[in-house]
Amino acid sequence: MKNELRSASEVTLTNYMTGNCGSEDDMRPADDISSSSSNFDVIGLTNLANSDLNLTNKNKEVVVSNSTANTLFSNNNHSNYTQPSLHQLRHLQHNHLHRPYERTTSWNVVNGHSTLSNSCDNVAVTVPELEKTETDGVGRPRRGFHNSGAEPGGGADGSSSRNVDDGNSSGSAVHWVVKRARRGCTRKLLYKRIPILSWLPQYTPRAAISDIVAGFTVGLTVIPQAIAYSNVAGLPPQYGLYSSFMACFVYTIFGSCKDSPVGPTAIAAILTRENLHNLGPEFAVLLCFLSGCVELLMGILQLGFLIDFISGPVSVGFTSAAAIIIATTQIKDVLGLSFPGSKFLDVWEQLFEHISETRLWDTLLGFICMAILLLLRKAKDIPVGPEDSKEQTRVQKAVSQFLWFISTARNILVVVVCAVMAYLFEVHGSQPFILTGVVKPGLPPFHPPPFSAQVGNHTYSFLEMASNLGSATFVVPLLAILENIALAKVFAEGKAIDATQEMISIGMCNILSSFVSSMPVSGALSRGAVNHASGVETTFGGVYTGIIVILSLQYFTPYFYYIPKASLAAVIIAAVVFMVEFHVVKPMWRTKKLDLIPAFATFLSCLFIRLELGIVIGIGINVLFLLYASARPSVRVEKAVSPSGCEYLLITPDRSLVFPSVEYVRNVVSKAGMKQGSSSVPVVIDSRHIQGADFTAAKGIKSLIEDFVKRNQPILFYNLKPSIVEIFQGVQPKDFKYCRNEIELNELLKGKQRRATVA
Repeated sequence: MKNELRSASEVTLTNYMTGNCGSEDDMRPADDISSSSSNFDVIGLTNLANSDLNLTNKNKEVVVSNSTANTLFSNNNHSNYTQPSLHQLRHLQHNHLHRPYERTTSWNVVNGHSTLSNSCDNVAVTVPELEKTETDGVGRPRRGFHNSGAEPGGGADGSSSRNVDDGNSSGSAVHWVVKRARRGCTRKLLYKRIPILSWLPQYTPRAAISDIVAGFTVGLTVIPQAIAYSNVAGLPPQYGLYSSFMACFVYTIFGSCKDSPVGPTAIAAILTRENLHNLGPEFAVLLCFLSGCVELLMGILQLGFLIDFISGPVSVGFTSAAAIIIATTQIKDVLGLSFPGSKFLDVWEQLFEHISETRLWDTLLGFICMAILLLLRKAKDIPVGPEDSKEQTRVQKAVSQFLWFISTARNILVVVVCAVMAYLFEVHGSQPFILTGVVKPGLPPFHPPPFSAQVGNHTYSFLEMASNLGSATFVVPLLAILENIALAKVFAEGKAIDATQEMISIGMCNILSSFVSSMPVSGALSRGAVNHASGVETTFGGVYTGIIVILSLQYFTPYFYYIPKASLAAVIIAAVVFMVEFHVVKPMWRTKKLDLIPAFATFLSCLFIRLELGIVIGIGINVLFLLYASARPSVRVEKAVSPSGCEYLLITPDRSLVFPSVEYVRNVVSKAGMKQGSSSVPVVIDSRHIQGADFTAAKGIKSLIEDFVKRNQPILFYNLKPSIVEIFQGVQPKDFKYCRNEIELNELLKGKQRRATVA
């Protein structure tokens, strides 16, 4: 037998004693308890680790306390029960229970929680934290039952109940705030919000070695990408490196996904470029800070549900458009051209205008680098010997690991080879390539982000800077969260993702990174794949990645001068080309063709208007689809015959009745009543799918009932939930008739039939 206590505001266990459990109806709080048997055999009290719950019964001297969270006592054949252990009795004494052996025939449990559920082999009752007015030894309020008898408010039968004093609303509010504050200041929450506290004490040398290997590998990947992404964002190359180390350290502390390397990404870079308007790096740093504030606020307010409004088709359209725009902005560097412009159409227009200025050596280098990068990307998939690594020889394993390494580190290898080649040309007095140029050496100063900026002869205040950034202040953090949560889900391996913690961690990464002149950062899927394949064990791998970036800033920036721009552009194009998700069009067409509308609307809007406006348009179209579905529910109309032979019209809406759909459902029911039935044929509305309703729905139902009364046609409601009945009765409709089961429905229909026959 399985019993669930779902959503009860007050649970009354009456006339319960160990030797006489009573029937199921004795314990039923309205409709909240459902069971397949009429008698209880076992009562189980579980999940009491956080609750001072103690039940006593003098009749059999049975004690159930939270010292043993799964204590069961039974009444099989009215003979078996669990005697209290000495440890249990000491626990009761420790909790200062008054009259631990008081005869109790009734307990009233006032529960302030909205959801209670649990089960055991027979019957399970789960009671979370319950309030108690008495205090413990240090003056703090304890949770638990009021004991019967001498407690204030106790009943004559020896029972007592804890009720909320509605007359002292201000006191209740203060008590609620204090209660929530105490709940928030717990060790469990601290460990949840700072995950490093939970895993660092168990950090092993084996995990450290795995993290060092992964961190070093990701570091070799992020350096060329960071320099390239700074070019995508329209910033000096050092700003990409500035964005690549602080977030690594911060995410190690607050991050919950070990595979997520936080740093600059292609999407964040292109969004930054589109909103900078060539105003300077100060605006990018401020955008990083504001993005972090928005992300942190969303995490604190638990607004992760907003991410759910970005559907798969919208995400596909945006990502594909962003990838094409990023690749387009890099084509000029591959061809060795130089001109302003970042919008899709502007870049292509100027490409054709300056095509005659194409530099041969840069073009050759760019296309050769792209070909090599794409080939090396597949190197790790080359089979070497048997598929099972245990059956491979040492040589085969070494070759397999070598192929994996050159495939993973392909970006840094290509960039280094190109830089060496450019250096040799420079030494011999000729330079056929356009180089990256001077990269400012050393670490950036640690200071707050700029809240004012001097651009030319104009000084921008904070409000003017924020106004120039516009919608990017909200779009960039929203997409950063989406990108990071998507990355976490890819490598979750079936584990639940704490979206709130990811928002907080990404927010902290952006806020603190802005103090070292960073542009907006997020989790990068490409580097996440490298991190995962490298065998990272914890988020501590980010520390080693950050160290690699710091060392490169401190000692290797002079050598970055020789990196050809064409090779960096090739790195970006070879990475983003796989972000174009045209392969999902066919499955989307097979599953639901309507999803192609927001996908292509987002894609085209992002390409030809603006990225942030495109995703807003896509979300808007999706919301319109949701509103239309809400306003036009499916209503099934059919004729039926009751067991007594009474014919009636059965109408079944397929979802909740809320204000957008009220008039539509009312018109459908009214027309069905007039067209498919006569005035003597009752109309029965099967409300089993109506899970919710509102004031507008109640007014609509009242009007519908009045229409049926005017034409003397019966209308009945069947399978209405008690909460929906209360909503409908709130507007005091006349002749509102409803039945809870088929027996009541049959009786009502027979009554209608007899009255119609008499008439």
